Amino acid sequence: MIPILIAYYVAVNFILWGMMKYDKQQARHHGRRIPEKRLLTLGMIGGAFGGIAGMQMFRHKTKHAAFKLGYPAMAIVHLYVLTEVFGVWK
Repeated sequence: MIPILIAYYVAVNFILWGMMKYDKQQARHHGRRIPEKRLLTLGMIGGAFGGIAGMQMFRHKTKHAAFKLGYPAMAIVHLYVLTEVFGVWK
C-alpha cells in the first residue's frame, strides 16, 4: 500500500507543478487559464508540494493569499497524514 501511496503523491505533485507552469505561460500570452479552484483542489488532494514548487519556480500566484498560505498549510496536513496515519517514514 505504501508504494502506491508514494507513487500517488509523486504523480499529483508533478501534475500540479506542470499545471502551475502551464497556467503561468497562459497568463503571459493571454491564453485560456486554469481556474484557481482547480489548482487549489489539486493541492488539497495531495499536490501541495508541487504547488509550492510551481509558485517558487514560475513566480506564479505568489501574491494570492489562498495560494501563499493555503499550499503550505495543505503540505503540513499531508505530512501529518503520511507520517501519523500511514506511517510512511516510521
